[in-house]
Amino acid sequence: MSSQGYAIELYFDPSLENQVLKAWNVFARRQISTNLINNESRPHITLFSTSFIDSTKLEPILKSFSSKQEPISLSFSSIGSFSNNNNALFLSPTPSLSLLQLQVQLCEVVKKEGFEIGEEYRVDSWVPFCPVAVDVPKSRISEGFLVLRDLKLPVNGYAMDIGLVEFSPVREVFSFGLGNNLES
Repeated sequence: MSSQGYAIELYFDPSLENQVLKAWNVFARRQISTNLINNESRPHITLFSTSFIDSTKLEPILKSFSSKQEPISLSFSSIGSFSNNNNALFLSPTPSLSLLQLQVQLCEVVKKEGFEIGEEYRVDSWVPFCPVAVDVPKSRISEGFLVLRDLKLPVNGYAMDIGLVEFSPVREVFSFGLGNNLES
């Protein structure tokens, strides 16, 4: 099966990642949604996504980009849902200048390489979010919201790595630590 696309994702520190995984597990236990776990995804915020990427070309670019960044402080302070057909529920980080700038700079780097930036990743329309449940049956969306309301928000931590994944299923192609972190 060929891949449906690629995404550049922001990964979290272990403790923040565990908080998100806890929510994924509650959704799975209640059989509301198991996609993220079944797909072997990692908790993340998608910075950019496209149908085709030459990962060998992108690897040195992302490596150098990541090394110039610092880990970013994140605070997931609200819960939300998109009203499109994949019925996703998510945690939303408080938009911070450093998060928005990281994403803008990344898109500029990717654009320089000739990749098209889709509408949803442009400066004025990008919505940073961390998915906690996808393809939730309509009849269970409200139950999903109740699960998320039980999380003690805000959930705080740091964005530590940038990775490229192929989907789906999700396969990490490579990832780099932000700043002068030890190579992961």
